[in-house]
Amino acid sequence: MTLSWTGDLAPITLQAINAQAELQTRVDRKYLVPREVPELLDTWLDPRTQILQIDARRSFSYESVYFDTPDLVAYHRAARGRRRRFKLRTRAYVDSGIAFLEAKTKGSRGTTVKERIPHDLHAMSSLNPEARTYAGEVLSSVGLSGDLAWSLAPSLSTGYDRITLVLREGPAGAVSRLTIDTELRWALPPRNDCTTALDRPDLAIIETKSASRASSFDRLLWSHGIRPVSISKYSTGLAALRPDLPANKWSRVLHQTLRSTQLEGIR
Repeated sequence: MTLSWTGDLAPITLQAINAQAELQTRVDRKYLVPREVPELLDTWLDPRTQILQIDARRSFSYESVYFDTPDLVAYHRAARGRRRRFKLRTRAYVDSGIAFLEAKTKGSRGTTVKERIPHDLHAMSSLNPEARTYAGEVLSSVGLSGDLAWSLAPSLSTGYDRITLVLREGPAGAVSRLTIDTELRWALPPRNDCTTALDRPDLAIIETKSASRASSFDRLLWSHGIRPVSISKYSTGLAALRPDLPANKWSRVLHQTLRSTQLEGIR
């Protein structure tokens, strides 16, 4: 995705983001919006906002494969709102040619904790013994048996294009981050040479990440009638493709948005 107005923003390097705003422990809010909304940010953003730039690129492609147990324990914990939930995925940073095995867990006060280890870019759908040992430690940290790591298998793949914005705000210099994901796509693991997939190029996911409960990015979106929704690329995407799964937590998003082209309340 290329947004014409992003060329007017000052660049920030990945090294600077990691030093100032890596936010591996953070509060996340997600907004599912029509594809046109990111175009409106041109006139909304604080002029001090910076955009991630690597070489000459300001938009980056991501591909992920999520892993779960045969009975989908990660999915069901999320669907039931369990406090000790987790996600495990391999993620390819396509433009950089690198990949990681990433774990996301819920910390205290609703914060999201993300950790990762390097992974083979050419083996995104498999976990070697080292990766499974790491996954076992993650499972143990949320009260599950580490042995379940040996049963993990691909359950969903996702892809999207992303831009990342950063703003240092307030007298204390707190740093907030906002990402815009477009060209959204989900797919179940292929079976019998057939793939069940969902593509939604008409939608975008805006996500704010901050160390505080609400960032200036959040307040900006709220001022334009855009409110956060309960959505997870993994859980909501899997529910959209697997109607046999319990999905009350995401029913509004599923019925009004992912399975519809109508969105209201944006001004």
